[in-house]
Amino acid sequence: MAKPASKRKGTRRRAGKVARGARLRRWALRGVLGAVGAVLALVALFAVVRPPTTPYILSEGLRLGGVERRWVPAERIAPAMLRSVVAAEDANFCLHWGFDMGAIRQALDAGGNRGASTISQQVTKNVFLWHGRNWARKALEAVLTPMVELFWTKRRILEVYLNVAEFDEGVFGVEAAAQHYFGVTAEKLSAQQAARLAAILPDPKGRSAGKPSAFVQRRARAIADGAVTIRADGRAACFED
Repeated sequence: MAKPASKRKGTRRRAGKVARGARLRRWALRGVLGAVGAVLALVALFAVVRPPTTPYILSEGLRLGGVERRWVPAERIAPAMLRSVVAAEDANFCLHWGFDMGAIRQALDAGGNRGASTISQQVTKNVFLWHGRNWARKALEAVLTPMVELFWTKRRILEVYLNVAEFDEGVFGVEAAAQHYFGVTAEKLSAQQAARLAAILPDPKGRSAGKPSAFVQRRARAIADGAVTIRADGRAACFED
């Protein structure tokens, strides 16, 4: 016995919905895979090609009408600067794969009031993401940081970080910062000058390397000592020539 026309139409509608749902899922999967592939390609590209800008530099340039920024390769940055920023921001930089689990545990024990971001996480945020504290950005940072560690050398991570970091309002990168504060190139920075620049990185708009407060001076001295220590104990080996 043939099915009534109404039942046949209902069956066709359900089949059509199932087919449309399957097509949407396929397109969604292709979209996700395409986005992942594009991000991987970009991470791999920036392992050898300098990032032209970052979302934050772009927004600050629009807000201020321009920024000071000059890219400089790692070999033209004073070794003391490389060691100083590691001593200041991520002393175990050479020992982890993107996340410092010890620092994360300490931050949790302290109630989340202290930072635990590594240089790898910071460069990932600066180059690929946006500033601000929210779970979406943190989740993306957690996914992208291992990719950066996989494709980039430790020296490359440090090189990019020092070229996109903010050192004063509208001043980005260690070359512009060295000239802005001390009238020298990044290659000519002294150990003291390098330590001062590293000391202001957590708060570049609120601290000055040119006219350091007593706090910045104390922090710079501690960073200079730390830079000597990590060189002596081998924690600078992954980025030193």
